[in-house]
Amino acid sequence: MSSHASNRGFSGRRRLATSAVALVSLGALAVGAAVLTTNTISTSDSDVELASTSTCYDMVTVSVGGRNDTPTDQTKMLTLPDGTRLPAALADDFDSPWVDRIIDAPGGAVGQGSYAAVYVEYPADMASYENAVTTGVTNTNTVINAISTACPDTRFAIVGYSEGADVTRRAAMEIGNQTAGADGKYAIVDPNSVVGVVILADAGRGAGDNPFPGSASGTNPDGFDPKYQNSTSGPAGAGALPGTAGGFGRLDGRVASFCSEGDLTCAMPENTSLLHLAANVGRQLNVDALEREQLTPATGADLAMVIGGIAMAAFNDIARQDNWLAGDETFLDVLIKVSEPGYTPADPTTKVAAEAKNAEAKNDEDGEPLPAEKAVGLAYLPSKIAKEIIGFIGSNTNTVPVLMNDPYGLTLGPDTGHHFDYWRDSDPANGKPMTSAEYAAAWLTQLAKDAEAGKPIESTEVQHQARLAVLSETTTMAAPSSASASPTPTTVLPTTVAPFVAGEPVPGVPAPVVPVAPPVDGQAPVVGVEGAPIDGSVVVTPEVTGTPAPTTTAVPTTTVTPAP
Repeated sequence: MSSHASNRGFSGRRRLATSAVALVSLGALAVGAAVLTTNTISTSDSDVELASTSTCYDMVTVSVGGRNDTPTDQTKMLTLPDGTRLPAALADDFDSPWVDRIIDAPGGAVGQGSYAAVYVEYPADMASYENAVTTGVTNTNTVINAISTACPDTRFAIVGYSEGADVTRRAAMEIGNQTAGADGKYAIVDPNSVVGVVILADAGRGAGDNPFPGSASGTNPDGFDPKYQNSTSGPAGAGALPGTAGGFGRLDGRVASFCSEGDLTCAMPENTSLLHLAANVGRQLNVDALEREQLTPATGADLAMVIGGIAMAAFNDIARQDNWLAGDETFLDVLIKVSEPGYTPADPTTKVAAEAKNAEAKNDEDGEPLPAEKAVGLAYLPSKIAKEIIGFIGSNTNTVPVLMNDPYGLTLGPDTGHHFDYWRDSDPANGKPMTSAEYAAAWLTQLAKDAEAGKPIESTEVQHQARLAVLSETTTMAAPSSASASPTPTTVLPTTVAPFVAGEPVPGVPAPVVPVAPPVDGQAPVVGVEGAPIDGSVVVTPEVTGTPAPTTTAVPTTTVTPAP
C-alpha cells in the first residue's frame, strides 16, 4: 500500500462512512454505488498504454472501488496503442484508501513489469444505482477485453468493494457463464484467464453463502492452501439485493466473497422483507438528491413516481396470474418481485387474464355480470386476507429490531461500522487470523507469482479432464490376471491378426479365472462369465442341454496360429 493511501486511511473511512450508503424509505439500507465519468480525455503518454503489445504483463488486477472511490476526469487514463481512451487508470495514478491495500501487495513480490493493477472508472454517484452498476460492469468487461486482445497471455484478477462488489459479482458472472463462439473465442475473455475474483461486501450474496463458492474445500480458493479463518460458512443473512445473485459458472472455485458479520449490505437478517423492498426502491431513486436536499417537492415527486410505478406493476402482475387469491403469494411478495429493476412481466397464465383486453372491455360496455372465474376467486378473499397478515408479520419479524439498532450506524459507523471490518482487528501473532483484505492480498500475491513463473492454470475444467485421462489410462492398462496361472508370452503377429471371438481367449493375454459359486442343494455349480466380479456377486447360469457343466477353476490357454 502506498504511504499516501495509508495516510488517507482515517479520513477516507469517515468520507465513505458518511456518503457511501444511504437509508432510503422505511429506514432500509440502499447499498452504495461507485462511478463512470463520461468526460473525454486524450493523452499521448506512452507509459499508460497498458493494452499494448510492448507493455504486456503476466497478471493484471482490475479493481472497482465504492461510491466516490473511482478515477475522475482529473486522473490520467489508460489508452490503447491507437490513442483510444479506456475507462480505467493505473493504480499508480489513482489512490483508494481501501482497495489499494489489497491490489498493491503483489507488486513487491514479483519482478518489475510482471504485474500491474488498474481501477475501473464508472458512475460513483447514486443518481441511479442501477445505471451506475450496469455501466461499471460494461466498463470492467471492456477493459479486460482490450487488455486480453492486445496481450492474450495476460492473466486477470478482479477486485471489488462495496458498490464495486456488486459490479465485480455481475462482471464475474458474465465472464464465467460465457459460451464460446464457433471459432472457440469468447466475447469478453477466456474464463480460464481470470484466475481470481475478490468481492468485499457483496449485496447479491445468498443467505449464509460460503466465502468460496464452488471451491473443493469451502475453506479456501482452489489452488491456494491457507484456510480462511478456519471457517466454511459465512455470516447468517443475505445481501440487501438478493435478486442480483447468480452462479459464477467456470469461475467457480476462483472466487472469494467476504462478508463481515453485521454488515447489512451483505448480511441482512432473514425476515426483513420491508427492508429489501426499500432497498429495491432506493435503486430506482436519485438518492444523491434525496440525501442532499431531503424531502422537497422535486425529490418527493421522484419518490412518488417510483412507488406508483411499482404499485401499478404489482397490480398488473396479479391480474396476469391464475386465480391469485387462491395462492400463497402475498402482496408484499409481489411488490418485492416487481420492484427489481430487471423485472419483466410474465405471460398471462389464465383464460381470464389472456382475454382481459377483450372480455373485460366488453363487460364494462354492456354492463354484463362479473365473469364466473372472478366470482369464484372472490370466495378465497377471507383466507387471502389472513395469509396477507400472517405473511407480512412472519416475513418482517426482524425488521423492527434492525431499525431499532440503527442500521446506518451499525453498517457504516463512522469508525465502528461493520462495513470496514475487512481491514481491521487482525493480529496473527496473538491468535487473531488475517483479515479478509490481508487474506485477499496474500492470495493475489500467490497468483501473481504463479503467473510470473508461468505455472499452468489448473481450472476446474482442466482438473476434471486430467482425472478423466488418468481413469482412461488406468482402464486401458488393466488386464485380467490369475494368482495361480503363469503369464503367457505375447506373440507378435506378422501382418494379420486373428479376429477376436466372443468366448475365446485373446492371444497373448493370460486367461482369466472364471468365478464359481458353491453348489446349492445338490444342484450344478453356477459358473460365472468372463468379466464378472471375482467375489461372485454377479453370476450367470448357463443353459444346460445335457450333462451338468463340470466345476471349472480356470480356462486353459489356447494357442492361436496366425494365418499365413
